[in-house]
Amino acid sequence: MSMFKKMALFVFLFGVPALVFSQNNEGSSAKMDFEAYDPPSDLVTPSTEYTKSKFPFIDIHSHHWQMANQDLDKLLSEMNAMNMQVVNNLSGRGGAALKSMMDNVKKYGYEKRVTIFTNIELRSIDDPEWAANTVKQIEFDHSNGACGLKIYKSQGMDNKDAAGNRIKITDPRIKPIWDKCAELNMPILIHSADPKQFWEPFDSLNERWLELKTHPNRKRDPGPFTWEQIISEQHDLFRQNPKTKFIAAHMAWFPNDLAKLGKLLDEMPNVYVEIGAVISELGRQPRMANKFFEKYQDRVLFGKDSYQPDEYPTYFRVLESDDEYFPYYKRYHAFWKMYGLALPDHILKKVYYKNALSLLPNIDASQFPK
Repeated sequence: MSMFKKMALFVFLFGVPALVFSQNNEGSSAKMDFEAYDPPSDLVTPSTEYTKSKFPFIDIHSHHWQMANQDLDKLLSEMNAMNMQVVNNLSGRGGAALKSMMDNVKKYGYEKRVTIFTNIELRSIDDPEWAANTVKQIEFDHSNGACGLKIYKSQGMDNKDAAGNRIKITDPRIKPIWDKCAELNMPILIHSADPKQFWEPFDSLNERWLELKTHPNRKRDPGPFTWEQIISEQHDLFRQNPKTKFIAAHMAWFPNDLAKLGKLLDEMPNVYVEIGAVISELGRQPRMANKFFEKYQDRVLFGKDSYQPDEYPTYFRVLESDDEYFPYYKRYHAFWKMYGLALPDHILKKVYYKNALSLLPNIDASQFPK
């Protein structure tokens, strides 16, 4: 068969586009890894540059493990540059370590600008005196300025008792701690599990494939426990302690299903959420996110998690601007583009500081606009 007849048959069977593609790629084996394909957008739209937030804000989710010896003048200088009025250090540790941190804060005279949550340990839970001693520690920490409690994801997921059993966050032996926090009006910021995709197969259908490829230690074996188990236990904790106020870290890992998160908030009036490390999820669903912030404007707090000053402007841009199609700063977290929510001022004020002030009455409200 002649070359002309072959081409005619190819066109008849597959159409002209297939022929053009075949001609352009004949003999070509060019491939590109997903990680390498990251072309700049040719879209021309208005772009807003941010260095600081529109209103002063409280970062409810920050970590400063060395605060007892930290140069707080440097920290405050960075905070002032981005309009952060109060930083909440979740890594207070408790006991003498927390007192040392508070002593350093007082030495610098920054009691109005720095707050601290305490921490507890669960691995000694088999000790008959564990609950009583932990309650005493919380009372001591509260007397030294701790205004809340942070529960880490390892507590309820990885910590085990003396028999080798996973300590569930709903373990009844922990109940006196939740009750004490309610009595002292200390909210509990709790991080349970990780993104659900960490438990899912590591394949082309996993939206966090790139993150798991670059950070393989984040992959979870579903054998010991499932994501659904850990999240369900967290929700049971909320239900069992209606007088205790909880802040679910990372929007309770439902920033990608705001309808589900809304139902949880409807059911549990003692639960609040913060937006640390999930701003990219909100930025890719601006209409749905706007509806969520409108309905639950009294339940959402500003949080960042990792303290990296150069990353905060992305949060401001998503919350404040109406910019379109802009990137997140860590492609392995979010390879998609985002859109600004352009939240109105009255909602921005609640997210930035008013909701946190309602939970932490020890913060001087005179530092913020009405």
